[in-house]
Amino acid sequence: MYLKKVHGPRQVTLPDGTILSRADLPPADTRRWVASRKAIVVRAVAHGLITRAEACERYGLSEEEFLLWHDAVARHGPDGLKVTALQKYRQL
Repeated sequence: MYLKKVHGPRQVTLPDGTILSRADLPPADTRRWVASRKAIVVRAVAHGLITRAEACERYGLSEEEFLLWHDAVARHGPDGLKVTALQKYRQL
């Protein structure tokens, strides 16, 4: 079996005991960003699976866009990333 050489860990264990691996990340050509995909990328960066720069480069995100995702998760949890809930959370 051939393992592709990658920089950094192949998987990390999250505080709840689940394992997040590089295979769980959305594909690099993702164009439709739903809340669950955004949350996976934010968790991967927060727990050291990939760096913020690597995430921005891989998914074509700006630093500002990624920081908006990160702040939404920090303030409201994964539900803060849902487009339909943006107005509700912006009013707070």
